[in-house]
Amino acid sequence: MRGRTWLGAALVLGAQLRALWLAAAVEVHTAKEVVAVNGTNQRLKCTFSSSSPVGQQLSVSWNFQPEDLGSHEPVFYYLKEPYKPPSGRFKDRVTWDGNIERNDVSIIIWNLQPSDNGTFTCQVTNWPDVYGTIGEVRLRVVQKVNFSEIHFLAVAIGSASVLMIIVVTAVVICRRHRRKARDKRLEVADTE
Repeated sequence: MRGRTWLGAALVLGAQLRALWLAAAVEVHTAKEVVAVNGTNQRLKCTFSSSSPVGQQLSVSWNFQPEDLGSHEPVFYYLKEPYKPPSGRFKDRVTWDGNIERNDVSIIIWNLQPSDNGTFTCQVTNWPDVYGTIGEVRLRVVQKVNFSEIHFLAVAIGSASVLMIIVVTAVVICRRHRRKARDKRLEVADTE
């Protein structure tokens, strides 16, 4: 009976340690989708949280999966310092824009092209937190900016203001016209 108690205790302890290990994983946070205009630059924001202090062994890797589901391509790597890709579609088009002390591992992609449509992944390891979530950002490169809610609101407010001015002007003109007509009738009535 004593062996079973130890076995049960070991299983419970193992489950608790596994829960603690999972709780100690790195959490990565990114925007789900980013829309950018063709030919512009775009910052792909990626932040992380870790239960361990940020150390010298922190590494960051950015990868790209094209929309046509072609093979993954490395975009950027960081270990103690940023490393740009030596070849590929992002050579000379990606810049480190992060700040490790602020848990920010963002990059900027320059001169976006429609071929850059796809999913970028951001993975952070911070020893001993080597497991955790991988952040994903879906990038859509468009030819021009969509008509946003802000533009719609500005047009609606502007149109309403112009309409209000037209209505007020029409009311003022009608009142003046009625007043002149009334004054003319009174003048005619006084002369008779």
